[in-house]
Amino acid sequence: MNVLMTVLLMLTALTVIVPAALYYATGRRKGAQCLLMNAISFFSVIGVGMICMLGGGVSAFAAGTAETGMTVGEGLKYIGAALSTGLSGVGGGIAVSSAASAAIGAMSENEKIMGKTLIFVALAEGIALYGLVISFMILNA
Repeated sequence: MNVLMTVLLMLTALTVIVPAALYYATGRRKGAQCLLMNAISFFSVIGVGMICMLGGGVSAFAAGTAETGMTVGEGLKYIGAALSTGLSGVGGGIAVSSAASAAIGAMSENEKIMGKTLIFVALAEGIALYGLVISFMILNA
């Protein structure tokens, strides 16, 4: 565990040092690219570190014992419900953003089509509701 901590600390330091060195080596011309590289590498190293540190004491054999009170099937049921709700919410948000912006553009040209445009936005929002219904069905099965 100490070796893992040392490696993660070194990687975290490198995520700051390497983009800064690249920034000064290019004559301060690639500031946005260096900042993006810094952010992506830093948060990915921190994420991997959190997964390694928090997941270190969990084993697959512990699932389903009397200590946890939950079987593997129940755990997968909760994961499936979370995925259906989360992914449908993200998909609904993407759909609403494109439909609403198109509706606003269309209404700026002709105000009489407001009711029709609201229908398209509501249909896009229905995607998130379908995911929520599916998650309730998964949890109650």
